[in-house]
Amino acid sequence: MSRIIIKNVYNIFISFTYFESILESTKLSEQGKTMKQLITSCQPKLLSLLRIVTGLLFMQHGAQKIFGFPAPQRGEFDLLSMMGAAGTLELLGGFLIVIGFFTRPTAFILSGLMAFAYFIAHAPQAFWPILNGGELAALFCFVFLYLSAAGAGVWSVDQYRSK
Repeated sequence: MSRIIIKNVYNIFISFTYFESILESTKLSEQGKTMKQLITSCQPKLLSLLRIVTGLLFMQHGAQKIFGFPAPQRGEFDLLSMMGAAGTLELLGGFLIVIGFFTRPTAFILSGLMAFAYFIAHAPQAFWPILNGGELAALFCFVFLYLSAAGAGVWSVDQYRSK
């Protein structure tokens, strides 16, 4: 059994190594750019796209808690409750993430919010995220942590302000 696992891991490693060599050697245009150079040149725009889509998805959770839209809220909205604070952070923080304004501090705060949400609401139910329904909280936590380190990307208010 362990030989099969080792062989499969080795085959995956070889496949990735082969794929990397294809990226580095395949010419895509008459300018002589390789696929890896093309993908690398798109990196700042893809970072912005990740930030915008993540922010829009995150805002839905706040809108649901505050306005009952796009899905009905689970209970009465109280701004001074834990759910009220979370909904406000989700909606306003998500908006700041979408436009790329104060991205690093906002993303860091939202990462902490999602870590808190995971350990308060999901982790007590079961250890594995697939069993406790915490995949989104964990994913949002780490995407926001990445954004707090990487910044907003080229399509952002932060980028515009830095010029």
